[in-house]
Amino acid sequence: MRVLLFWSLIFFISSLFSASNAFAKPPASKKELQCLAQNVYFEARGESADGQLAVALVTMHRVKSRRYPNTICNVVWQRRQFSWTHDGKSDRPQDRRAWKRAQQIANFILNKYWTLPAQSRGALDITNGALHYYAPGLANPYWAKVKIVTREIGGHIFLREMSRQERRENT
Repeated sequence: MRVLLFWSLIFFISSLFSASNAFAKPPASKKELQCLAQNVYFEARGESADGQLAVALVTMHRVKSRRYPNTICNVVWQRRQFSWTHDGKSDRPQDRRAWKRAQQIANFILNKYWTLPAQSRGALDITNGALHYYAPGLANPYWAKVKIVTREIGGHIFLREMSRQERRENT
C-alpha cells in the first residue's frame, strides 16, 4: 500500500506542474478497468505492489505499441499472450483481498499514472519500457533469448525488444 501512496503523491506533484492535465483523457471505461485488473490479478496477485504495477505497465505498453492491439481488452485477450486466458480455469477472481488490490492498481494506472505527460511516465516506469515478462520458475520461453532484460521484480523478469543497433551487433 505504501507504493500506491508513493505513486499517488508523485501523480499529485506532477499534476501541479503539468499544463497538459487540462487535456487529460477521460477516466477509463469499466470494461478497460476490468480487463487490466484481471490481468494484474491472474498474472501477479502473489507479487508485491511493484510487481503488480509492472504487469499493468507491460499491458499498457502493449496497448501503445504498434505490434499489439490498441485496446486493453484486446491486448489481454490476444491469443496465447497471457497464460491465464487459455489455461481452462475460471476467469473469476476468488481471493477478494487480492482482487481489490488488482482493481486499485488498474484504477491507479489508468486514471492517474497514464494521464501524466509521456516524459513523466517514462521517468517513473519501473519496467524501463518492457513489452514482455515471464516467470522463470514457471517457464523458459524461447522468445526471451532475443529480448533485452530491463528489470527483475519479484518472480518476474521484464524484457524489451532489441533495437536495430542491438540486432546488428548480435548478428
